[in-house]
Amino acid sequence: MGVEIRVEGLTKAFGSQTIWQDVSLTLPAGEISVLLGPSGTGKSVFLKSLVGLLKPNRGHIWVGDRDLPYLPESQLYETRKLFGVLFQDGALFGSMNIFDNVAFPLREHTKKSESEVKRIVMEKLELVGLLGAEGKLPGEISGGMKKRAGLARALVLDPEILLVDEPDSGLDPVRTAYLNQTMIDLNAELNQTFLIVTHDINTARTVPDNIGLLFRRELVMFGPREMLLSSEEPVVRQFLNARRVGPIGMSEEKDVSELEAEAKMGMDVGKLPPIPPQQMPTTGRIRPAQHAPGAWCAAHGVTPPPGSFIDELGRNWVEEWPRYVAAMSSPVGGHQIGGPQIGDQQVAGQQQPPGARY
Repeated sequence: MGVEIRVEGLTKAFGSQTIWQDVSLTLPAGEISVLLGPSGTGKSVFLKSLVGLLKPNRGHIWVGDRDLPYLPESQLYETRKLFGVLFQDGALFGSMNIFDNVAFPLREHTKKSESEVKRIVMEKLELVGLLGAEGKLPGEISGGMKKRAGLARALVLDPEILLVDEPDSGLDPVRTAYLNQTMIDLNAELNQTFLIVTHDINTARTVPDNIGLLFRRELVMFGPREMLLSSEEPVVRQFLNARRVGPIGMSEEKDVSELEAEAKMGMDVGKLPPIPPQQMPTTGRIRPAQHAPGAWCAAHGVTPPPGSFIDELGRNWVEEWPRYVAAMSSPVGGHQIGGPQIGDQQVAGQQQPPGARY
């Protein structure tokens, strides 16, 4: 089971340069959260602060009942064991094969026998689909395989919290989609708390339970996926639409004169795209943290963008969800080969569940 992280009034600066200030959010236990933001807004700095590699200037990071920035060194060391980290480039040791890379934390931080180390390493490699590649060096495998090897190493100590820094960096869209599916499946199986930093809009729109956006040294918004994807905040709409028009500029934010000029020309950040169905585990089973499509919008009186929650087969998942839940809960439907039937379509197995890509 994952651990809740509560961030309260967190501020980080390097000298006179403030990276972000007064950031407050809660990463719910066992849920997948995504952090977005333009380049240079301090997303990676935020991850390093969460794990205690950087100390904030002020504020609190509660990991369970421990306030990370104020822990003595011995307790900080123990608390870090709750975390697994997947770095942008995988951060593999180039002179070690994949097996030894994944085994490194076990050999460094535990007293397990080599037979136990081998069992755990092979289990994690199987979990990320790398069985058979354990003898290869990092230079002999693809970028996507490096990311999965880094993920296996991040998982090898069975952390309760997984921090993932730009998993799409250097990967093509297909490998990014496969890695996203792997993380969804891991969360469904292990129920860990995930925080994923990404620039990939498709990842942000389909994978997480919660989304946050950093901009202008502040956390603009953080909350359930549907809250951000239906937001009328100009910076949110600009980012989701990947448009040049709006408050985000080439360096960071635009000044008042630039925004006024855009307004006079009648330029806007565009309409919000439809909210897609959330991606499901490959088994088709519902993750514990997953909510019914459209539930947040309905509860808060928000009208989602037109076309929301409709998948590539034309199914409206606000309507289909109750039938899907009932089918998954039934003794027959939840265990039959290929998954439950919804309408005339099979939604697991050969026909994929909502949001799935494979």
